[in-house]
Amino acid sequence: MTRDKPRVERPMPYVRDSFWRGREFTSVEHMQAESVTWSKQVAGRRQCRPLGGAAPMAAFETVEADTLLPLPPTPFVLARWSTATVGPDIHIKVGRTLYSVPWKLIGRRVDVRSTATVVQVFLDGQLVKTHAALEQGKRTDKSDYPPEKIAFLSLHSTSPWSPCCRTTARRFCCTVVLARRFGGPDGSRSLTGRASRTACGDGSGSVTLGAPVFLLKRRVTR
Repeated sequence: MTRDKPRVERPMPYVRDSFWRGREFTSVEHMQAESVTWSKQVAGRRQCRPLGGAAPMAAFETVEADTLLPLPPTPFVLARWSTATVGPDIHIKVGRTLYSVPWKLIGRRVDVRSTATVVQVFLDGQLVKTHAALEQGKRTDKSDYPPEKIAFLSLHSTSPWSPCCRTTARRFCCTVVLARRFGGPDGSRSLTGRASRTACGDGSGSVTLGAPVFLLKRRVTR
């Protein structure tokens, strides 16, 4: 607080003149080691008026030392807390990133704990979702969708159309262009059969192309 500012800054001239002035350090570790020695042997043994003339080290060992707790076994992790509302697409926005949460939380306000490596989502103090942190973009866990949506996504991802869709479309377009430009052996501009085999590369166009094969049976006129 403001009234404590002079009290905190008052020892700074003493530290500057007694410890820093006239000293040289070869590394940060060297400076830290020297500061510990100075605190115990110099600053800690001086008479301090606010302590009634007692030495700070003596007051520490008598009053405070036994009340200190040991350091935690793991380093302290800096974290940032925020709140977010779950959107209809089951995602929340944290910084510049979208993270999915279980679909049953749509419309709910959740608390978010973010660190450099992980993002945790809490509802009423209970952990409901954890994601690896991402600086920017989108992280989606398909298991957060409703069951019927998961079934749709699974069917779509395993569909035989997915791997060859773009390749087939490119071949089909190229075939149509070539047929319009050069025509067939009989000069009829017919794309039936030959175009479908060219589009698929193995003569199975009538099976793979489906609806496009129907279009291939049309005659193209000049």
